[in-house]
Amino acid sequence: MPDYKLDDIDRRIVQALQADGRMSNQDLAQKVGLSPSPCARRVRLLEEAGIIEGYVALVNQDKLGLPVSVFASIKLERQREEELDRFGTAVSRWPEVADCYLMTGPRDYLLRIIVADLAAYERFLKDKLTRLDNIASIETSFALGQVKRSFAVPVTLAK
Repeated sequence: MPDYKLDDIDRRIVQALQADGRMSNQDLAQKVGLSPSPCARRVRLLEEAGIIEGYVALVNQDKLGLPVSVFASIKLERQREEELDRFGTAVSRWPEVADCYLMTGPRDYLLRIIVADLAAYERFLKDKLTRLDNIASIETSFALGQVKRSFAVPVTLAK
């Protein structure tokens, strides 16, 4: 599908749904200044264009007994495409890995790992991460606290 150009109403729709994905179409239409039918059509077009990828429930990891966020910087021995793909496939299967980014700079990957405690991270490290081939080094940092958490994309900056 060709690039979808957002107008001001589209931006308001995306912002509103990022704030409350369970908002009814009636409430959304009122909030963005449309009648319900055109609003529903625009939401469907935003979904079809891939701008809205889906809807999720935000979960409090602390209340689930998973208070520890670990950031692991991974350096691979080789950065060939098949090695990068193999690493990405492996970490994509592990539920502890919340986020994984291919990076520029001295490290190849940055992972955010969610676990219950230090012992759980040690098990993850020993049983999963260190068993992958091609890992040259792993540097780990533990988050002491969360200053900001956002899943919203800054729609107002979009072209």
